[in-house]
Amino acid sequence: MELLTILIQAVMDLTPIAKMAAGLGASIATIGASYGIGQIGRSALESIARQPEAAGDIRSNMIVSAALIEGVAFFAIVVCLLIVFL
Repeated sequence: MELLTILIQAVMDLTPIAKMAAGLGASIATIGASYGIGQIGRSALESIARQPEAAGDIRSNMIVSAALIEGVAFFAIVVCLLIVFL
């Protein structure tokens, strides 16, 4: 019984650190997603400059890739916010 009390106290002491880590995780997810979308945009512009006739295909692939990256970023942010508020 004493071990259980010690474990519960240890978990309660680490709650503020877990919330801080969740905030840091949300910010890292946002920075990573914005960097990835920037790289997609840069590569798409370079590709369109090299082959203007393929602009439609490149643009549609760029939009799909950016949407997938945003979905992963939103998922990571939601998970981190759930950790903070629950």
